[in-house]
Amino acid sequence: MQSQKIRIRLKAFDHRLIDASTQEIVETAKRTGAQVRGPIPLPTRKERYTVLISPHVNKDARDQYEIRTHKRVLDIVEPTEKTVDALMKLDLAAGVEVQISLG
Repeated sequence: MQSQKIRIRLKAFDHRLIDASTQEIVETAKRTGAQVRGPIPLPTRKERYTVLISPHVNKDARDQYEIRTHKRVLDIVEPTEKTVDALMKLDLAAGVEVQISLG
């Protein structure tokens, strides 16, 4: 396990949820004796949608909506077996997507 690296990618619509989740992962990894690099904020993806309000005419009457997808990356260098077990048992918020890759 000593020569491996764990990369954790987090995605969420709410930046407060993703920040709380990254903090929880960092605390867990440091508590079990692993080195952590990050969290590194990646560019926020902004999707914009324009919707016509009027059902028939009035092209000028529109609403605009935006969805922001926030992303973070964490690298856990030299993870121990305790670190992997603790990360598997970790219960994160419901609105956060987590991708874990070993490399």
